[in-house]
Amino acid sequence: MARNRDNETTTRKARKKADVGSETVPLKQTGTETGTDKGTAAVGHRNTQIGTVVKAKMAKTVVVAVERLVQHDVYRKTIKRTSTFMAHDEKGAKQGDRVRIVETRPLSRNKRWRVEEILTRGLAEDVAGVQV
Repeated sequence: MARNRDNETTTRKARKKADVGSETVPLKQTGTETGTDKGTAAVGHRNTQIGTVVKAKMAKTVVVAVERLVQHDVYRKTIKRTSTFMAHDEKGAKQGDRVRIVETRPLSRNKRWRVEEILTRGLAEDVAGVQV
């Protein structure tokens, strides 16, 4: 049995063309399509995190460690993961403080967060069990 490869490729091309033109989905909506006035986008909800200040040696910058719990894919054990964020600090947070940080525009190469409020004042000895 001989295969007609030319016939197969034309049917594949015809199927692709039919699939491409069948549904079109807009990639990006403008302000008028979403219902806002004059095309201006409304300020959305900003991502917030709560963490502990681990470094406060820089001017107006602190490093905040945020802990989260994740479940291992295979063993289903809960594991503690820590992420560190550099945050802009106008409030004067010190090492060991518990702070709420909020996502903001890029302020420098590594800073995309700012300290919104200091929740509790901490002691420097509490962070990582190291006495200062």
